Amino acid sequence: MSDSEAPVFPSNFIEEIIISDLNNGKYNSIVVRFPPEPNGYLHIGHAKSICLNFSLAQKFGGKCNLRFDDTNPAKEEVEYVDSIKRDIEWLGFRWDADVRYASDYFDQLYDWAVQLIKDGKAYVDDSTAEEIAQQKGTPTCPGMPSPYRDRTVEENLDLFEAMKNGKHRPGEKVLRAKIDMSAGNMHLRDPLMYRILDHPHHRTGDKWKIYPMYDWAHGQSDSIEGVTHSLCTLEFIPHRDLYDWFIEQLGIHVSKQYEFSRFNLNYCVMSKRKLRRMVEEGFVTGWDDPRMITLAGLRRRGYSPASIRNLMERIGVTKQDSVIDMSQLEFSIREDLNQKASRRMAVLNPLKVVITNWVEGQVEEMEVENNPEDPVAGSRAVPFSRVLYIERDDFLEDAPRKFFRLAPGREVRLKGAYVIQCNGFVKDDEGEVVELHCTFDPHTRSGNDTSGKRVKGTIHWVSADHAIDVEVRLYDRLFTVENPVQDENKEGKEQFDFLHYFNHNSLKVLSAVKVEPSLVNAKVGESFQFMRKGYFAVDPDSTEEKLVFNRTVTLRDSWSKRKNP
Repeated sequence: MSDSEAPVFPSNFIEEIIISDLNNGKYNSIVVRFPPEPNGYLHIGHAKSICLNFSLAQKFGGKCNLRFDDTNPAKEEVEYVDSIKRDIEWLGFRWDADVRYASDYFDQLYDWAVQLIKDGKAYVDDSTAEEIAQQKGTPTCPGMPSPYRDRTVEENLDLFEAMKNGKHRPGEKVLRAKIDMSAGNMHLRDPLMYRILDHPHHRTGDKWKIYPMYDWAHGQSDSIEGVTHSLCTLEFIPHRDLYDWFIEQLGIHVSKQYEFSRFNLNYCVMSKRKLRRMVEEGFVTGWDDPRMITLAGLRRRGYSPASIRNLMERIGVTKQDSVIDMSQLEFSIREDLNQKASRRMAVLNPLKVVITNWVEGQVEEMEVENNPEDPVAGSRAVPFSRVLYIERDDFLEDAPRKFFRLAPGREVRLKGAYVIQCNGFVKDDEGEVVELHCTFDPHTRSGNDTSGKRVKGTIHWVSADHAIDVEVRLYDRLFTVENPVQDENKEGKEQFDFLHYFNHNSLKVLSAVKVEPSLVNAKVGESFQFMRKGYFAVDPDSTEEKLVFNRTVTLRDSWSKRKNP
C-alpha cells in the first residue's frame, strides 16, 4: 500500500498476514479464490468461505477467482455449476474475469506430471486401491514401497501415456508421486496424482481418460492463476506439506495455503454427499427444499443475503473449530427482516367472529402501519366488516385471569380497528367452538379513541368477505438431535445412520389460512411479517389461483423453550 493510502486494520489473523505481506512488499496486490466442486449445491458452510474470500478481495483491492474443481466427472453436472454461480451472485459477490475451471489446466497439469516422471519423482503403479492403502502403513508405522516404485522413467512415461489414451481400465493403474513412504505426514507417502475414469466430462467431453486428484490439481491451479493466499478449512492442514512439495518440485509460482475454522451448524448435516442422499432418497423435495441448509433452500425459505453475510461477520474467522447454534442463524434473519419486512395480518387457524351490532354489508377501511421500524414505510387500508376471522388460540372459553385475549365477557382490541367484547359463542356437534358473537364499541377506533378504555390485549384479524385463502408451510429442525452424525464411527454403541434422526415432522402444511387482501399481488421471494406469527416468504410453488408462503422464522426463539422446558 502506498503512503497516501489510509491504513487498513485487521479484523482476523488472515487479514494480519495479508497486511504484513503487502507492507513488506511480498505482493503488490492479493489474489484469492473460491474453488467449489460442482457435485452438489452449496450450503451455509460454504457461505463462510465465499464471504471471506470475496470480502478480502474487496477490502484490499485485490481479485477473487471462481474456479470449479471439476476433476471428478462421475459426480459433476452443469446444474451444479449454474447453481453455484447463482448462489454467489445472490450473496452479493462477483468473481474476477471469467469463471475458471481446473479442467482449463488439464493439459498443463499433464505436462507437469510428465516433468515429475522425467525427474524421477512420479511413477505408474499397478497396485489395487486396497494394496495402496496397506502400503501406506499407519500414523505410527512407516509404509512399504510399492513393488512398482522403481520402474524406469521410460516405462513410466509409456504407461502414463497409455493411461491417457484409454488403453487401461479404471482401477488398473494410477500415477503416484514418489516422495517418502516413511514420512510422518501420511499425505506424503507417495500420494495419488491421477486415476483412470472412463466417464465423459461436462466440459472436455471424452478427451481425457485420466483425471487429476484434488491435491495435484489444487495447488498447481492456484499457481497458474497467481493466487497469493490459498484459504482452506482446518481439515486441509495435513495437505499443506504436499501442496508446498508439488510447487517446490515444479519450480512454479509460489502460492501459500492458510487454514481457518469451518462453519458448523447444529441440527444439520454439513456434507454435500449426505445432502445429496436426502434428495435422491426422497427425504426432502430437492436441493432447494426450504428445510435444507443449502443456500438455495435458505433463499427459498426467505433468508436474505444480508442476514447470512452479517452472521459470517459476527462469528468471525478463527483457527478454533466450533458448532454454531441454529438460533444464531435465526437471530440474524430476524434482525434483518425486522427492519425491512412489511407487516400484514394473516390468520393461520381461523375462528369466525360475528360483530352483532355492526351494520350488515357495511365496510370501513382501517389504516394500519406497514412497519413500525421504518418511518417511511407508510400505512395501508385494511377492510373491516361484520364477519371477521381471528386466531383460534386467541379465544378461551374458560380463560385464566392473566389471559389478555378474548373470552366470554372480556374485551380485546383488534389491531388498527375497534375494541370488541365477546358475548357468546356457537359450538358444533363435537363441542368445538366454531363461531363467536361479539359487539364493538364505536368510540374505540384506533387513532380516534374517545372511550377512555384501557384494554391490555391486542390481536390481529382479517375480514371474512375480503380475505384471501393461501397455503402456509411451517418448518422445523430437519433433525431431532443437535449432531445427526454423532453415532458414526463410534465403538461399543449401536450404529445409527444419520437419517435415523431425520425429523419427519419438520414440515406442516396449513391449507386454509386467511390473509388480508393487500397480499393478493405478493411476488415470489417477497418477505412479510405476519403479525404475531413470524416472517413468511412467497414460495415459487405459488400460482395465480393460490399463494404459498414459507415461514422463514418465528418472531421469537421458541425452540430453546421446547428444548429446555
